[in-house]
Amino acid sequence: MQHVSLSEIKTIADYEIERATFRPVAMATKDRRRVRVGDHLTFLFENRLTVRYQIQEMMRIERLNKLEEIKHEVETYNELIPGVDQLSACLLIEYETPELRDVWLRELLGLEHHIWVEVPGFGRAKAVFDDRQIASDRISSVQYIKFQLTPEQAAVFPQGASIVVDHPKYSFVQPLTPAQLEELSTDMK
Repeated sequence: MQHVSLSEIKTIADYEIERATFRPVAMATKDRRRVRVGDHLTFLFENRLTVRYQIQEMMRIERLNKLEEIKHEVETYNELIPGVDQLSACLLIEYETPELRDVWLRELLGLEHHIWVEVPGFGRAKAVFDDRQIASDRISSVQYIKFQLTPEQAAVFPQGASIVVDHPKYSFVQPLTPAQLEELSTDMK
């Protein structure tokens, strides 16, 4: 999937004009790409549109207008765009209170070894975590992950796949819906 180019990024003023129509499209896209696994893990699968939206929103919120700042945002967020036969997601680890979150971010150490996309009959693709977010005493509540599928897995992915979490303290299998399979299949080209 092609990266977002600097030339696609609107100035804050131009984005304010576009935002009224762009934001609802981006939010609807994000909704179709959101997969809940159990009560506490949410996978937000990224593509060019969601990444461009994140860049524009960060510029808007942080009032970024210097070229170097904008280039940095584009480079940073482009890391989330999937490559060939790849899925890319922000993983949100969500607990109701800061106290519970603090406990579970310690309990879920090693989670980076326990998340997969499983394609029936073609095995599992392990999640590859951004190691900049892994600490020795706790994990971050936001993780950036990619799944590198084999060409065979990618070819049959639209027919069925699941997200598998097999951590000793958090274990769930979430089959992807036909709509999610269709949406995410477009990422692997």
